[in-house]
Amino acid sequence: MTQGLRVPVNEFLRRLEACDFSGALELCTEKAVVWQNDGEGEVAMSDRLDHFKSFVTNVDSLRYEVTRQVHNGSELFQQHVLRLNLADGSSDEVHAVVYFRFEGDHIDRIEEYVYTAPEKNAR
Repeated sequence: MTQGLRVPVNEFLRRLEACDFSGALELCTEKAVVWQNDGEGEVAMSDRLDHFKSFVTNVDSLRYEVTRQVHNGSELFQQHVLRLNLADGSSDEVHAVVYFRFEGDHIDRIEEYVYTAPEKNAR
């Protein structure tokens, strides 16, 4: 089962890249929650996906570049960079570490620590 956790996580990311938020939600349990280091605490998965949907309104394309995945039992830890091509022609990247917990074959909990890299010329 642990090798198989990569499959639904990667599918979840592909659906986010395609802005298929209802499809991403189908890969989660009904009670799935997300914690992010934004100070909001735990949020229902559907609410977090609604927030993500508004985040990508000015994005032409996005791609998750997974740099590391480690799994143990019903848990998977991942490091990735979210690469964004924005509507104004600029690009951005968001670095994150993410913990996925599964209940059966579905994502039940995500904990995400996000770090937006400062602009290289900013002082």
